[in-house]
Amino acid sequence: MVVLASAVGPSFSLGNETLKVPLALFALNRQRLCERLRKNGAVQAGSAVVLQGGEEMQRYCTDTSIIFRQESFFHWAFGVIESGCYGVIDVDTGKSTLFVPRLPASYATWMGKIHSKEHFKEKYAVDDVQYADEIASVLTSRNPSVLLTLRGVNTDSGNVCREASFEGISNLLSPARSLSWPCLSLLCSRVFKTDMELEVLRYTNRISSEAHREVMKAVKVGMKEYEMESLFQHYCYSKGGMRHTSYTCICCSGENAAVLHYGHAGAPNDRTIKDGDICLFDMGGEYYCFASDITCSFPANGKFTDDQKAIYEAVLRSCRTVMSTMKPGVWWPDMHRLADRIHLEELTRIGLLSGSVDAMLQVHLGAVFMPHGLGHFLGLDVHDVGGYPEGVERIDEPGLRSLRTARHLEPGMVLTVEPGIYFIDHLLDQALADPAQACFFNQEVLQRFRNFGGVRIEEDVVVTDSGMELLTCVPRTVEEIEACMAGCDKALAPSGPK
Repeated sequence: MVVLASAVGPSFSLGNETLKVPLALFALNRQRLCERLRKNGAVQAGSAVVLQGGEEMQRYCTDTSIIFRQESFFHWAFGVIESGCYGVIDVDTGKSTLFVPRLPASYATWMGKIHSKEHFKEKYAVDDVQYADEIASVLTSRNPSVLLTLRGVNTDSGNVCREASFEGISNLLSPARSLSWPCLSLLCSRVFKTDMELEVLRYTNRISSEAHREVMKAVKVGMKEYEMESLFQHYCYSKGGMRHTSYTCICCSGENAAVLHYGHAGAPNDRTIKDGDICLFDMGGEYYCFASDITCSFPANGKFTDDQKAIYEAVLRSCRTVMSTMKPGVWWPDMHRLADRIHLEELTRIGLLSGSVDAMLQVHLGAVFMPHGLGHFLGLDVHDVGGYPEGVERIDEPGLRSLRTARHLEPGMVLTVEPGIYFIDHLLDQALADPAQACFFNQEVLQRFRNFGGVRIEEDVVVTDSGMELLTCVPRTVEEIEACMAGCDKALAPSGPK
């Protein structure tokens, strides 16, 4: 079993070789939240934070359950894997109370042992455990001055955070309650990872990186894309205890590699992989709700063509240049612009474009080839929270408007770096219809890349005091990829700019 260096006291693991995560990780998160709330001076003495966990859901009108995954804010604070729970944190003292469902006797027949409150207190290292149907009476007896509930919009998804709700809560809410500070404080705390959280993210990256290498070795012309998805998921679950992936696996081949979010219900990773295809596989395993997000691009037959190599090495250059430039104080939109510049320089070198790269940037030509943002925060969600807190504005320009954060980098932030070059027909057609952009294209060379698909390279990195640490460890150079696919690869360790 892999054990965190700080793993003392109660911990979570799935046994065998899976990571042992200390519950102290979540106690520290609660402490950080309380310290931040007290420091900002916006909360009254005697305040209490109330968070509601996720609920188990059924498939439409049936009694078939969807596999439960905890709500991320609640998991960040308590690390609880069961559904139907609440958590209360006393801001002054930091003391925590977990409220668990009171289960009917029939549960023991169908679902398993009914555990005592003392069991959950020990399991999750909290100060107190009560039943969820008693939360109103318990809080009434404690008489908090203000009940702080989570409320706000996730700026990445546009969805509203779920505010705690239970029978009797309206009688406890003060007209002077704060609606924004708990959300802002949680967002700020989640953006900056502790050493214990980073250890879990290193683990998710290690297992997912190994799974990507297994896929690279196994892919063969004539296989279905979903066979690679299946192999990835099997490795992550069997070797790493990852029951969930961080998002729907994107397993593209050929022209599908130009579909940025391929793999959904309308495009279910079902194409047959053909000789000469480029494959773009974007997949990440999730352990104990902690995500990974890795993309590998490689030739289906194990050997890059000249055109595939040219595009791949253009993206690899931009990826590595960005990583070598990352450090505290760097503004993330500048990294996106840097990637755009390198892509346009390389496409000019290939002969697909001609003219001044500065002039191309002025007409946003880079967004024709990379319409998505360069990267995003990563943590308990694959697109983690905190990208656009108050005072950070989205840039309304092609490409940049798709950035999931526009913040200055700070130590402890974990981000993806995922540049890509894609040949998306409707974007190319729009560019060719625009005289300001069409003048840069060599249409004869461009024609070679129609139906090419695309290349994306995605790494997970953490910002350090002096630069960054690379968490992902997969073959990246053309030589490494071809060796891996030929079965001659060597075990890799995370490496790269620091």
